Amino acid sequence: MSKWLLVDGFNLAYRCFHAMPELTRADGFPTGALHGWVKSLWKLIDLEKPDATLVFFDLGESAARVALLAEYKAQRKPMPDALRQQIDPIKALTRAMGLAGIEEYGVESDDLLAAEAVRRATAGDDVVIVSSDKDFAQIVGDRIKMMLPPPSANPKLGWRLLDAAGVAEKFGVPPAQIADYLALVGDTSDNIPGIDGVGPKTATKWLAEWGSLEGVIAHAGELQPERFRAAVASDAPRLRMNLKLTTLDLALPPVKPEWRTPQPDELVRMLDGYEMRTTAVDARKRYGVATETKAPGPKPVVEQQTEFF
Repeated sequence: MSKWLLVDGFNLAYRCFHAMPELTRADGFPTGALHGWVKSLWKLIDLEKPDATLVFFDLGESAARVALLAEYKAQRKPMPDALRQQIDPIKALTRAMGLAGIEEYGVESDDLLAAEAVRRATAGDDVVIVSSDKDFAQIVGDRIKMMLPPPSANPKLGWRLLDAAGVAEKFGVPPAQIADYLALVGDTSDNIPGIDGVGPKTATKWLAEWGSLEGVIAHAGELQPERFRAAVASDAPRLRMNLKLTTLDLALPPVKPEWRTPQPDELVRMLDGYEMRTTAVDARKRYGVATETKAPGPKPVVEQQTEFF
């Protein structure tokens, strides 16, 4: 039995970007997310001591979900330029740390990660998903847990491990009903509209009574409050589409990680190059790099898209 740490890359990168001060190199190149990224991965690895770590990144939206709903995620603002500049360096630092990266065109990293998590759990391994994305709550179980990052509003809470009981406490429904729950209330982060006026309390009450979205639709004429009966009945096709959008695709083929060996000298060289002095000192201690490297630091890299980073 092995333990796997599966990291939702953009979710963690955004968190690091917003949680850290606006740090820059002397030439103005932003480095705040880089600081947070390296320190966060070290913290997570020290906390969970995984046998293997995979980091998943998106290379565009899900073609299947956009085909269902053209407006899927359309409301999202473009990535801040300061973060965009740090994505390729983040991937380069991740490679130097010896961690495998996964990304695939036309497939959401959420689906890739979820399918791999369930596959590993079915094989008897333990999986910890690093993400605050509520979609992953639907696959939490005996062998799959979520590691929630410290909330920006209260960072002192620290990293929190969410199991099946924690999912039920947080959302009011067990993992098996999370996709149905999101189909009813909607998911603003993905631009999926629910039933107007239906909030968490109503949705959890209906699912407790009728078991699933299909059960709720089948009993539309009995729902309380009565004012939602007509809306649920008339919006049944859209609610079923919502469920397809909120359900993670677990049928994807296995990922093929490009396993990497840590490159401590290269990691320290990059950290020095980005003028991340304290982190570079920590890296020297962590990886046993005895002396400071003298090679010139890296310049901002040109964005490129590859299957594996």
